[in-house]
Amino acid sequence: MSPRPSATVVAVNTVMLWLATVVAASALWPIYASSAFLVMVAVALAVGTLIAILGAIFRWPAFVVMLATVVGFFAVGVPVAVPSKTQFGVLPTFEGLIDLVAGVALGWKQLLTITLPVGDYEALLVPAFVLVLLSTVVGLTVALRAQWGELGVLAPIVVFIVATAFGPEFPDRPLIAPIALMVIVLFWLVWFRWYRRRTAIRMLVSRTGDGAAGGAETPIAGLRTVVAAGVIMAVASVGAVAGAAALPPSADRTVLRTTIVQPFDPRDYVSPLAGFRSFWRPNQADASQFTVDGLADGERIRLATMDTYDGIVFSVGSGDVSTESGSFTRVPYRFDQSGGSGDRVSVAVTIDAYSGVWLPTIGQFESIEFAGGDAADLRNAFYYNDVTGTAAVIGGLSQGDSYTLTAVVPRQPTDDQWDTLTPGSATVPTPSSVPAEVATKLDEYTADVDGAGPKLVAMIAGLTAEGYISHGVGADEPASRSGHAADRIAELLSAPRMIGDAEQYAVAAALMANQLGFAARVVLGFQPQSGVVRGSDVSAWIEVSTAQFGWVALDPTPPLREIPDEQPPDNAQVSRPPTIVPPPVVDSERFDRQTTPDSEQELPPDLDPVLQVLLVLLRVIGWVLLAAAIVVAPFLLIIAAKLRRRRLRRHAPSAIEQISGGWQEFEDAVIDHGLSPAASATRSEVATIAGGVQSQVLAAVADRAIFSPDEPVASDVDSVWRAVDELHASLDEGLTRWQRLKARISLRSLGGYSVRDLFKR
Repeated sequence: MSPRPSATVVAVNTVMLWLATVVAASALWPIYASSAFLVMVAVALAVGTLIAILGAIFRWPAFVVMLATVVGFFAVGVPVAVPSKTQFGVLPTFEGLIDLVAGVALGWKQLLTITLPVGDYEALLVPAFVLVLLSTVVGLTVALRAQWGELGVLAPIVVFIVATAFGPEFPDRPLIAPIALMVIVLFWLVWFRWYRRRTAIRMLVSRTGDGAAGGAETPIAGLRTVVAAGVIMAVASVGAVAGAAALPPSADRTVLRTTIVQPFDPRDYVSPLAGFRSFWRPNQADASQFTVDGLADGERIRLATMDTYDGIVFSVGSGDVSTESGSFTRVPYRFDQSGGSGDRVSVAVTIDAYSGVWLPTIGQFESIEFAGGDAADLRNAFYYNDVTGTAAVIGGLSQGDSYTLTAVVPRQPTDDQWDTLTPGSATVPTPSSVPAEVATKLDEYTADVDGAGPKLVAMIAGLTAEGYISHGVGADEPASRSGHAADRIAELLSAPRMIGDAEQYAVAAALMANQLGFAARVVLGFQPQSGVVRGSDVSAWIEVSTAQFGWVALDPTPPLREIPDEQPPDNAQVSRPPTIVPPPVVDSERFDRQTTPDSEQELPPDLDPVLQVLLVLLRVIGWVLLAAAIVVAPFLLIIAAKLRRRRLRRHAPSAIEQISGGWQEFEDAVIDHGLSPAASATRSEVATIAGGVQSQVLAAVADRAIFSPDEPVASDVDSVWRAVDELHASLDEGLTRWQRLKARISLRSLGGYSVRDLFKR
């Protein structure tokens, strides 16, 4: 049994562990960025330290320390890790305990599918609390009780590695934390070395009685060690900083959240622009879709932003081209928009007839607060893309849902500034299957215009001057085909009368803007005249990336005016043969994989019900076996280490080493069975503690073989190992099955040189 640590050892190791853990936990700050995180780290350090020190003083076995850690976790977990589920701020609720347990298993994945920082949102502090608490208990326990206490420095290192893996792609200060952690760890290791050396010298002095032996340990020697460590640390730090400055990384940091597949994929849904005409149906045009309180006059409401055109539809994101517009993440409680310029607004929205996954927003989202009985469910299903300002709710909105949205409306150029605009740095996927009529009509509008900005203005002016509006839903309206595929855009731009609606004009304008060098995308939304948003308020416009203002909105839809009658064809005039537009290639997979957002994968209905039950049962058994394997793995590792140690001893190079190894195997068995011989005990003394005549005989045989001038023979080796097996079996006599299992997985004999010897050969 390990001796009780002195007050000096406890104090120094506690301080060093605290410093290392605080520095390592600072890598978690970009994930949470909340005062609740600071409270959590302080409480976890305090609770973990208390458990580790009490375990070292009272020499608790490992399972008692583990049990105390679990008790501490449940005692303070809810107030510090799930503060929203407490009573009076300190008393845990039953719902809070459920979230606490669920957060241990599910919180890690949720951290990877949510926008940072998360603060104390839901139970996302639980993973950090578990990490800091366990690292404190394990690290300090190893430092105070293990023969090689230096291994305790691994605990804060693990915290730092995990925090980095779960952290953001762009760290704020990537060098300060690792260098500070390296400094603390190095000086911690130096202290271990100095303390062990001083203890060994004092023990030698006490045994030999030679006072001169202690002269080797002077304050100068300890100071020399610290100075040497400091010089090494300074050189390493300067080299690391210089190397990072001279050879900066060529790409962003790859962390877990950059490789995880986000749970909301907009490509699983039909293009929002394809449903433009549905708002003009007789039962939808005059119906209240939703009401908005606080909306400024003329302000547009966004439903979705589309940047990918494949000749059939404009879609949100692309599967073939890397585009940030298709990446949606959960937003915990706010989104930092301090880097942008604009007016901050707050609107309250109540859903009426509108339904769908796309949530009406304005500007660049900052925060959202849902109301009603299903507010929590809507909050958990809320996803956002800050590149396009598009928000979605998995499962969709329904009548009665309401929320309050706070956002920043970006600044737009004035009328005098449009001519000065130049293309910005943003990119969108290159449109495909663009009809030739787009370039022809663009050349017609911009033939005598110079400059990207003036050409953009001329293009918009040309569309609004030539175009006419018809939704094709009224009996007195001219025919106007819906859709925005390549053939429909070609028809719009080549017809004698340019007739369409915002759906076609926005797509045509976006394709033209792309040819002018502006990254362009189409926005579907509403342009209401009052606080009641009706289906007839639906609209579509474009946004182009500019170097001066970022993304700016342009409306290419012509004003509503009377459409002239179609002129009769002039038979005497020879008309130009029409341009034949090849039909676009329809990707059947795009429509085959459209699925309902909240649908679950189910077995085909024609499967045998007995087979379905059997498959479910096998799945449950598989998960149970996996969980059991995870729980049993550490104990199997201990048993494997002991088998490896026995094999090395049994097959040592010489017979003397094999006999000595046999005695060591018996002595380790004695220790694992709870007996505690002194560290300096002789073989006879160990045999006396173990009891029995056979153990005394084994001790005598081992002494004779080791100290005898004659080399032992192979038969002596076999006799010793046979006696070791018999004595090991005798130690198990009278013990329960649980006691025998505890002896097999005991860590008491696995320490120091015995562990190091496992890797010699």
